[in-house]
Amino acid sequence: MLSKRLPKPVFKLKNYFRKAYKVLLLVDFGIKLGLMNNRLHDKSSRLAWLNAEFRNALKNGELPTRSEEVNNHVHSCYSFSPYNPSMIAYRAWQAGLQAVGIMDHDSFAGAAELVEACKILGLGSTCGIELRVNAEGTGMNGRSLNNPGSSGIFYMAIHGIPLREHERVADFLKPIQAARNERNRRQVEKLNGIISSYGVSAIDFENDVFNYSEAASGGSITERHILYALAVKLTEYFGRGTALVDGLRGKFALNIPSGVEKNLTDADNPHYLYDLLGFLKSCFQPRFFIQPNTDECINVKKAVDFACSVGAIPAYAYLGDVDESPTGDKAAEKFEDDFLDELMVELKKMGFLAVTFMPPRNSLEQLQRVMNLCEEHGFMQISGVDINSSRQSFSCPEVLLPEFKHLNKSTWALIAHEKIENELPGAGLFSRASIAPDGLDLKGRIDYFAGLGVDLDLHRLNVAEVISQGEDE
Repeated sequence: MLSKRLPKPVFKLKNYFRKAYKVLLLVDFGIKLGLMNNRLHDKSSRLAWLNAEFRNALKNGELPTRSEEVNNHVHSCYSFSPYNPSMIAYRAWQAGLQAVGIMDHDSFAGAAELVEACKILGLGSTCGIELRVNAEGTGMNGRSLNNPGSSGIFYMAIHGIPLREHERVADFLKPIQAARNERNRRQVEKLNGIISSYGVSAIDFENDVFNYSEAASGGSITERHILYALAVKLTEYFGRGTALVDGLRGKFALNIPSGVEKNLTDADNPHYLYDLLGFLKSCFQPRFFIQPNTDECINVKKAVDFACSVGAIPAYAYLGDVDESPTGDKAAEKFEDDFLDELMVELKKMGFLAVTFMPPRNSLEQLQRVMNLCEEHGFMQISGVDINSSRQSFSCPEVLLPEFKHLNKSTWALIAHEKIENELPGAGLFSRASIAPDGLDLKGRIDYFAGLGVDLDLHRLNVAEVISQGEDE
């Protein structure tokens, strides 16, 4: 019955691994999450499968229609996501994207695979990390920015990390991951104290959280891993469908919105555990959440300095006030809009080079304000739609609107910066020794690098060839 609902390539993947691995959990399009998890089949196997799928599509004339869409902010299983890096590339390719970027929390472990996967499919690729930092010593210390529930702590992105710096990035992140896992263990203990009083089995951090994650392979563990473990425990206790809904209402006295109830009543819902996770986030996370310390959330200036030292681009992640989140698991909330002008001045002092934002998330009025301030303060503008759930679409048609067309160009400039820094350290977009012609302002450099990016990733040229062509012209 399930197989009838699966797209052809996914069904073949499911059959291929049926005898080799235990079926774990239902996720996007009915794919088994375990089959897409690096722990259960390795990077080489995934890339081989991807190559075979691409060749079959090419042979059968089943290539997806390409658009100008790009997305620079997709999470993989190395933080929390139903997608390994190869599957990120595959889903982006299916959606017709021209380029896709991996952006994991506190982990760079999936970057190399994403680059290789995109090469197979002829996609542009870019790699970065997302982390939380503290604002001590800055004008934003003590302010609530883009991290719900925490003051003086905010999310930042490090975009365009060259692969040559993989080991340095991993070493930089290890103490952050260790500090986070120490807090994760305490959060699980706190959550167990809550659910044990209701007769629900305790969550074992090693078996139910750590072993489910990619922490052993350089990945990170987030609150979503803990919530996912809770979702599994609750479905084991109540079952699925109406039994779970009635149990949550009766035993936990939870108010379940009609949309959530509809998804959870459907026991065959392929996104079941992700939908449950999203609901549990608002109900349980505030009750077990422990504020991170400065070992986990290092000072922003240290993070910015490190980003620049590896040839990457430190970017502030703008959220802006929202009525409803795109992932459906966050409440309406106010963020930076009331003091955005002041924030932009402080970001410049901190050494940020870019601002990243999500076109589908905010109003045009909000984003026009952000883009105007970016131009005023000389920040590169980077787009990205935060994807970490099987329900989210990889397509982002908003970037094709006239107001956001320049973000497509920024993506290709970012791609070129990353590839050039990988082969010619110190020659990137913001370097004094940049390969860009002298005298160009930021917009001119972005335009120049965008042209190089298309050649580097879509035409499959190397940096030397692209530079040589530019000199000949």
